[in-house]
Amino acid sequence: MAIERIVSGIKPTLNLFNNEYDLKLSNWISMQHESECLFFVADLHSLITKNAEPELIEKTTEKMIIDWLACGLDPAQATIFIQSKIPEHTEIFTLLSMITPINWFSKINNLEDGEKKTLTLGNLSQDLMQSTDVLLYRATQISGNEKQKPLVKLTSNIVKEFNNLYGKDVGYQEKAKQAIKKLGTKKSHLYEELRASYLTDGDEQVLESAQSLIEDQQGLSLGDKERLFGYLEGGGKMILVEPEFKLINNKSNTISFNRESKDYKDKLQQYKDSPELIRSVAADGCEKARKIAKDTMREVREEMGIDF
Repeated sequence: MAIERIVSGIKPTLNLFNNEYDLKLSNWISMQHESECLFFVADLHSLITKNAEPELIEKTTEKMIIDWLACGLDPAQATIFIQSKIPEHTEIFTLLSMITPINWFSKINNLEDGEKKTLTLGNLSQDLMQSTDVLLYRATQISGNEKQKPLVKLTSNIVKEFNNLYGKDVGYQEKAKQAIKKLGTKKSHLYEELRASYLTDGDEQVLESAQSLIEDQQGLSLGDKERLFGYLEGGGKMILVEPEFKLINNKSNTISFNRESKDYKDKLQQYKDSPELIRSVAADGCEKARKIAKDTMREVREEMGIDF
C-alpha cells in the first residue's frame, strides 16, 4: 500500500544491551523518522523457552521501554506497545496456523528425531508467530539483515495462501467498479488511467501513485479499499498485505546513542522516577496498535466465515 509501515519487536530477556540489541534499537530510532513504525515488546515470544521466568519478563519489559525512551525512541513518532496486551496477536496466530503446512517451518526440517520429541508447538511455530506479528498490522516492509530473508519468504507464502483461499470475492469485478465510482468523477478517471498504465507497462511509480490516490480517499470502507488495491494489479481482493524486505545494512555497526553520556543517564533517571509515564506510553501505544489489529481481524474473520 502507499503508506510504508514497519513492525518490529524485541524479546524481554536477560541479554539486554548486547550488540545485536543496540544495533536494532539504533535502526528503530532512525526509521521512526522515515516511516510509520510500530515497535513492541515481544513478551509472548519469551514464553517459548521452557525456563521462562514470569517475574523477569515483567521487570524486563519495563526496563526495555525505559531504555528505548532514554536512547531516543519517541512515542510521538513511533507506536510503542506490548505484544501480549493485544489479544488479536494470538487470534491471528491461531487462524493462520490452520492454513500453514508444518513443512514450511525451517526448524522442523533441521532437527534430528530425538530433538523432535522435546520440541514444543510454540517453539516449532515461532516463525509463524513472527509472520503474524507483521501481518496483523498490514506492514509493508520487514526490516533486518540477511538472516530475516527466510521469514520474509514464509510471510509471503502465508499471504499468498490466505488470499488465494479467502480472497475469492463473489462479484469482485462489479464491486471494484462500484468502488471506483465512489472516488468521484475526476479521481475515478485518474484511477482507471493509472491502472491501465500500470497493467500495460508495469511502472512501479504509477502503481504507487494509484495506491496513494486510494489511501488518501476519505469515506471508503476497508473492503472497498482492498478491492481497489487488488484491482490495480489485475488480481482479486487483497485481504492480507505481502511485505517487502528492507535490508538494514549497518556495516559500520554505528550506534546512535551512548549510555555513558550525561544526557542518557539524566533521561534514564527521569523515566525511572516516572513509572506512571512509562505505563501511559505503553497504554497509548497499545490503544493505537489495537485499533489497526481489530480492523485486520474483523476482515479476516469475515472472510473465513467466523464473524456471525
